[in-house]
Amino acid sequence: MPTPSMEDYIEQIYNLIESKGYARVSDIAEALAVHPSSVTKMVQKLDKDEYLKYEKYRGFILTPKGKKIGERLVFRHELLEDFLEIIGVDQGNIYEDVEGIEHHLSWNSIDRIGDLVQYFKSDKERVNGLRKIQEGKDK
Repeated sequence: MPTPSMEDYIEQIYNLIESKGYARVSDIAEALAVHPSSVTKMVQKLDKDEYLKYEKYRGFILTPKGKKIGERLVFRHELLEDFLEIIGVDQGNIYEDVEGIEHHLSWNSIDRIGDLVQYFKSDKERVNGLRKIQEGKDK
């Protein structure tokens, strides 16, 4: 199992490859606000643990194992964003809140949150009912 730090890197690499077709050390460093040397060390560790294939000065690609984890991590992130939006968290807080909680929830909890998101999305009146409750508390 990857550590939370490894998950951050895998998720970022996955997102970059999906959006740009490649991921460079400099892109990852910028996105995660870390030094390129830190990225290089983590990329070497991810290569050792078979999440990606790394060739010095040539770049890297996710292995099937790394891609599967990357897809799951992106799903988790997007699901938590959906959940926080549904329950009325201010847009400006959602990204940071997700970053703060995503590594601290079990996959069982993520699955149950997924059920709840589906429950609300399947009937917009449920979301409207929640908003009415929230409006009453804001007064």
